[in-house]
Amino acid sequence: MSGLLLEVAANSLASALAAQDGGADRIELCENLGEGGCTPSYASIALARERLRIPLYVLIRARAGDFLYDALERELMRRDIENCARLGCDGVVIGALDADGEVDRAACAEWIAAAGGMGLTFHRALDAARDPARALEDAIALGCERVLTSGAAAGAPAGAPAIAALVRQGGGRIAVMAGAGIEPGNVAALVAATGVREVHASAKALQRSRMRYRNPALAGLEPDWIASDRERVVELRRALDACGA
Repeated sequence: MSGLLLEVAANSLASALAAQDGGADRIELCENLGEGGCTPSYASIALARERLRIPLYVLIRARAGDFLYDALERELMRRDIENCARLGCDGVVIGALDADGEVDRAACAEWIAAAGGMGLTFHRALDAARDPARALEDAIALGCERVLTSGAAAGAPAGAPAIAALVRQGGGRIAVMAGAGIEPGNVAALVAATGVREVHASAKALQRSRMRYRNPALAGLEPDWIASDRERVVELRRALDACGA
C-alpha cells in the first residue's frame, strides 16, 4: 500500500457505495456534480451515513456559481452543517469568498462553529481566490484540516507546479489534496510532481438508462446520467497503491 488517500466525489448514494466498494478511503457526498457540486438532500446524507463504513464528508454549497454568499444562503448552509452534525457525519466541505476574491473568514467561522467537532475541508473556492497562497493561510488560521485544489488551473495536472508550491507552503500545517481531472493514467505523475498525499476524483462514468421507451419529443431531456463507477475507482486505487511499490 502507498499510504496515499483516495477521496471520491460521489454525486449520489449509489455513487458513494460504488466508490466504497472500489476502494475509496473517504467520500465527499454532493449533488449537481456537473456544475461543481451542491449540498445533497437530507435523505441522501442520512442514508449514506447509515450505509458507509468509510469517512463521510458532505459538500456544503447552496448553489452553483461563485462563492460569494448572501445572508440567506449563509443561514441555509449553516443549517445544512447542523444537520450533518446531528447525523454523525465525519466532516463538511466549505468555502466562501468576498467580492474582492479574499476568503470570507466571517462566513467560514460561522459554519465552523456549527460544525462542532466535525472535520473541515476548504474546497476549491481557494482556486477562485485572488491569491491562493494567502487563501491557504486563511484556511490554516480557520482550523481546516485540508484544502482541495487544482492549483488554480482547469485541472490538477496543469496546476501541478502551483499545487507543489502550496504543499511546500503548508509545511505539514494542513493537508493539500489535489483534485480535478485526475485519472488512473495521470495520478502517479501528479503525486510525484506535487508531493500530495491525498487525491480527489469523481471516477465517473455514463450510466445508461434501462428505459426501453424514450419519447422522441423530449430529445433535450436525456435519460442517461453520470455516477461514480466502481471499476474506475478500482483503477485509481491500483494506480495510487503502485506509487509506493
